[in-house]
Amino acid sequence: MNYAEARDYLEKIAEKGSVLGLASMKELLRRLDNPQDKLKFIHISGTNGKGSVLAYLSTILKEAGYMVGRYISPTLFSYRERIQVNEEYIGQQELADLVSQVKPAVESMEIDGKNCPTIFEIETALAFLYFLKKKCDIVVLETGMGGDTDATNVIQTAVMEVLVSISMDHMQFLGDTLAEIAGHKAGIIKPDTVVVSVLQKPEAMEVIEKKAKEQNASLKIADFRYAENIFYGIREQRFSYGDYEDIVIHLAGSYQIKNAVTALEGVKALREIGFQISEEQMRRGFEKTVWNGRFTVVCDKPLFIMDGAHNRDGAMELKRSIETYLKGCRIFAVCGVFRDKEYEEILQMTAPYIKKMITIETPDNPRALPAQELAQAARKYIADVHPAKNINQAVDESFAAAKEENDVILAFGSLSFLGEIRKALKSREEQR
Repeated sequence: MNYAEARDYLEKIAEKGSVLGLASMKELLRRLDNPQDKLKFIHISGTNGKGSVLAYLSTILKEAGYMVGRYISPTLFSYRERIQVNEEYIGQQELADLVSQVKPAVESMEIDGKNCPTIFEIETALAFLYFLKKKCDIVVLETGMGGDTDATNVIQTAVMEVLVSISMDHMQFLGDTLAEIAGHKAGIIKPDTVVVSVLQKPEAMEVIEKKAKEQNASLKIADFRYAENIFYGIREQRFSYGDYEDIVIHLAGSYQIKNAVTALEGVKALREIGFQISEEQMRRGFEKTVWNGRFTVVCDKPLFIMDGAHNRDGAMELKRSIETYLKGCRIFAVCGVFRDKEYEEILQMTAPYIKKMITIETPDNPRALPAQELAQAARKYIADVHPAKNINQAVDESFAAAKEENDVILAFGSLSFLGEIRKALKSREEQR
């Protein structure tokens, strides 16, 4: 099987939809000789910040000399971005070879009358096989949705779990209260491990504390309130926390200090369980961490920023970032969201800062909210709203509008369309 054939096979699997639960995932992995049991994991769950904390921790561990696997979703620039070792994407032929290995196991399940694994389950199995092949010392693993029934939660060899900020998200699957959602997210906690959690809202914190106690897991809290000497900047940010002074990061967004504090508590916990990470390696890892799509500057003239604010808490953090970095600027927004997200709340929070909004439909996704519908909702809060036919048109319109010195273009919403924004910008540059 070549890469094109492998992608075609995976796309056909994706059309079959998804089923909650771990039965199919466990059966698939059993038929592949359970590669996940031969690996060690850091498992990350929560609502906002999973990817950034994953990036910090995996970069720091790489700087400390470890072979580090990364498994992320969604991806922005390449399908192969979801499976990485030491920040390098899985190769095309490597992926194709693994799909050739997994396909017979999937077919044998269907022959035996079992449910066909979902695309996410197959991708997760591919990742485990690849990380084992590359002899990873540690895999930093991000849940897809929820925690307890997420396909990644088949692992039994986690050395640490990390719970980032938990908020209302995927309510149709995870529940209508913060406690219910936290219960699902905390479902990744395994017996006798160490858990690092941000300081959550009381309703969620209570659930996490109870789950950690039930699993005899050591719970450590990353408390942003103890961060000091904070300097916010689009290109560079600094903070001090506990015994560590003047930590430098290059990820923008007011929330990135919180994510870095969480990662720092994670590093401290990893040291306690035997990982060799010097302070110099930790600092170097923080400085080198790159994570696209989170208040990321992608163009300077005009200033063009992308941010994956796709739910209520993400919108609140984006609002704070606008107030911190873009005070006094005219903001021209490009926005696209999924129909099942809290887009009304997102619009309400961001609208006061937006001069004009151009709406788009996120491409190639059945969950996408049409541009016209999003525009209709946005007009309740923003006077100047225009639906664009496609992303290229939206980018061109935003550039045409942003003419003054302090004008900013802000593309935000579902992470899935931000990679297309990057392609549109590259195409514009090539045509100049």
